[in-house]
Amino acid sequence: MKVVESDEGEILDIELNEDFLRRNRELAEENRKLLDQHNVRAIDVMGSIGSGKTSLIMHLVTRLSGRHKIAAIAGDLTTTIDAERISSSGANVIEVNTGRECHLDANLVRKAFSELNLEEIDLLFIENVGNLICPADFPLGAHQRVVVISVTEGPYMVVKHPFIFIDADAVAINKIDLSQAMGVKVEQLEQQLLVIKPGLKVAKTNFMTGEGTEGLIEALGL
Repeated sequence: MKVVESDEGEILDIELNEDFLRRNRELAEENRKLLDQHNVRAIDVMGSIGSGKTSLIMHLVTRLSGRHKIAAIAGDLTTTIDAERISSSGANVIEVNTGRECHLDANLVRKAFSELNLEEIDLLFIENVGNLICPADFPLGAHQRVVVISVTEGPYMVVKHPFIFIDADAVAINKIDLSQAMGVKVEQLEQQLLVIKPGLKVAKTNFMTGEGTEGLIEALGL
């Protein structure tokens, strides 16, 4: 099979021009400095729609609330559904609606900071918009990045979307209870992840029951 590949600089993409990406990186660095000044640790949670990002954060909030003062930023195109779910777990949540944008960026996160009292928290979860592509190019200033994938996305989602895992600190392979029904081998997904990034910390989870949450907490050093 012949494969057509673009040469460097050939793809026309106004949104992702280098100046735009550079400015986002600069803003992300400013966000990191602000968080560090207030001793707040931030974790960027990425993954496809329905992978389990919100459920992950809810379990982490429930299990860590005795050890940390937690807040969250929930990114979505238009609704507040995920923010309301996270809030029900006990965290202070700020919703960020991106409109047509398929990811959060550092500027939007900085605006959300202005709605939080950073002096009153020490742990911040940032739920990115559901997408395995765009968020990879837009650091937010978080100290760690977690990617949630689900066996319901099929056996090839890792090898087809490798770039989001390169800068990840941990990956949760979620809905492992459905792996047999979906014909997906969890161990194969894990091996694919480790080929992309050797040493990547991987937790096998079922966020319907909370299975594997402690492993993810350990992987993140929380």
